Formats: sequence, structure tokens, C-alpha cells
Amino acid sequence: MKKRFFLLVTTLMAFAISCNNDDNNGPSTAPLSVAINGLEDLGANFVYEGWLIVNGAPVSTGTFTSTAANQTFTVDAAQLNAATRFVLTIEPAGETGTAAATPSATKLLVGDFSGNTATVSIATVGDFSTTTPSGTFFLRSPTDEATGNNGNDESGIWFGTPGMPPSPSLVLPTLQDGWKYEGWVVVSGSGPLSTGTFTVFDTADENAGSAMSFSGTENNGPPIPGEDFFNNAPTGFTFPLDIRGRTVVISIEPDPDNSPMPFLLKPLTGMAGQDTAPTTYDLTFSNASFPTGTVSR
Repeated sequence: MKKRFFLLVTTLMAFAISCNNDDNNGPSTAPLSVAINGLEDLGANFVYEGWLIVNGAPVSTGTFTSTAANQTFTVDAAQLNAATRFVLTIEPAGETGTAAATPSATKLLVGDFSGNTATVSIATVGDFSTTTPSGTFFLRSPTDEATGNNGNDESGIWFGTPGMPPSPSLVLPTLQDGWKYEGWVVVSGSGPLSTGTFTVFDTADENAGSAMSFSGTENNGPPIPGEDFFNNAPTGFTFPLDIRGRTVVISIEPDPDNSPMPFLLKPLTGMAGQDTAPTTYDLTFSNASFPTGTVSR
């Protein structure tokens, strides 16, 4: 009887030791705290994804859709301790959120760890630390001048300085891959109307001359971003659109874009006055729309 009891105790101890060794040999995890203000809902087709940069390689911390300012993720402890940087990207929905995944080019926030904390900013979008954004716009409708209509200048907006030809006036940093600028005219009670996307300031934007352009399919506009609002009016809008007295915005959009509405990054805003060209109106910079926060381990 004593022998059986001894064997039972020995077996239980061996089992306990085995389990303890399994626990010690298994991967350990640790919490990653993400505190970011200013994120917005990306819609059904896109998600946010966090990344740790470990020995120069990205390791996913998982995808999420919540815009709550404070969130916690469970990650591999050794990778977390070895991480030198945190990056937040925008990814197509359906991403696995695994360590084997690859980050998209649309990197929204980045921060280097100093001790156990990384302060994140939009440095992966563009360098707004050395450039003070500014610009001007004017009201003119060059796309209908070929048809002899010269009395509709209040229905066109162009980002630059009037001239023959007009010249660019936007002072904005070059955007990294995965991002584009987009102009907007805000119509109270109806919403914003896009003037087109662009990445350079001395040529027509990507919407110029397209079938979806509000000015039509003929590309008669100047060599700067802008739009005339005469054709293809969306539901709820009346064209020709009188731009006078309306808010004007330049946003930074993900590429591919997550929504037909303006993205959360809006560095330049202005107000159209009552006079058409040669009068110009100022666009002023604000970083209030830029997300900020910290990541802690």
C-alpha cells in the first residue's frame, strides 16, 4: 500500500514538473497599450493595423476597427522588448493580423521607442515638421470659356495664382507612397464636393478631363489642381455651383481611398470670398486634425 502511494505521489510530481517546464518553454506574452486620439471609422472595407519593428522587420500586433482612444493588445513579450519602433497602417479588411503579414504603403502613424514609450505622429505621411503649409486659390471657370461662356467664374476653383497660365501656390510637403492630396468645396446641408486628387502642384489634378469630372470630359483647365462645377451634379447638389462664401479644404487621403468623403487629415482650410479672379484667397494651416498619441510596453 505504501509502495502504491509512493508511486502515485511520484507520478503527480513528475506531471507537475512537466507542466511547469512546458509553461516556461512556451512563448510568453505582454500587454501593448495604445493611446491615440483622433482616429476615425474607416468603414467596412478597411482596418487599422499596428506593427512592431523588430530587428528591422515588421511584426503585426493585430488589426482593429475601434476608434477608442485607449486600447490594449497582447503580443509576444520578447518581440515587444526588442522593438525599436511602432507603426500604424491602414489595411484592406480581411487582413489576418499575423506576424507573417506585410504592412501596406499607407502608414498613418510612427514613433520610435524611448525606453518603454513611443510618441507617434504622422511623419510617415509627410514631413510637416520642416514645412509650414500654405497656399492660395482663386475663382474662375476656364473649362467653359471655349464655348463662349465667360460669366460663370464663381463656379470654378483653382489652387494657385491667376496668370497666363496660372502658377502653383501650394506649399505642402511631398507625401509618402500610399497618400494623396484632395481638394474640397463644402456645401452646407449637402456635404463636400471633391475637386480631384493630386500629388504635385504644377499640373492638372487626376480628375481633370475624366468622365467623372464636374467640368465635363474636355480638359480645358489650367496646369494646377482645381475644378469647375457644371456637370454630373451628385444627388442633393445643384450645378452650376456658386462657390462664393463656401469653405474650401485640402485633405490628405489614403491611396487606395477608404471613402468618398474627406479623410481625417485636413491640413489646409480657407473661405471663398465674393470676388472672382484676379482676387485670391488664403489657405491656412492647422494640425488639429492630425492624430497624436503614445504607445507603451
